[in-house]
Amino acid sequence: MAVYARNKKAHFDFDILERIEAGLKLTGNEVKAIKTTGTKLTGAFVGFHHTEAYLAHWHIPKYRFSTVDTAFNPERNRILLLKKKEIDYLRGKAQEKGLTIIPLSVYSKGNLVKVELGIGKGKKQFDKRNSLKKRDLDRQEQRYLKKTY
Repeated sequence: MAVYARNKKAHFDFDILERIEAGLKLTGNEVKAIKTTGTKLTGAFVGFHHTEAYLAHWHIPKYRFSTVDTAFNPERNRILLLKKKEIDYLRGKAQEKGLTIIPLSVYSKGNLVKVELGIGKGKKQFDKRNSLKKRDLDRQEQRYLKKTY
């Protein structure tokens, strides 16, 4: 299972309450571009239109060796492959106050490209400071343990 992209900012800005795996409807050149050059998930989010869920504002660079797609749009909305019950569940969670659905990582499972979605609740500024303080304390503790052994 190769991980092609992680949304590190998501864990800093949100408390992740739940994780869901979803498939992606991609073209062949997009899959090749993800596997060779990678991609970034910062700024991407899940939106809904009628009965479909899609991943918006996700930039996939153009595949370098592609000659077919001259009108390639790197930020088009990619459809998420989910069951109807899952889409309804996510739509309900997105309408709850304070919850949002964000992509956490893009990875391969077999020969398929999957995305891990997280239902997150936004952190306040003091929560972010606490997580920074905790990370610094853990780092100091690791340095201390490394010196003593």
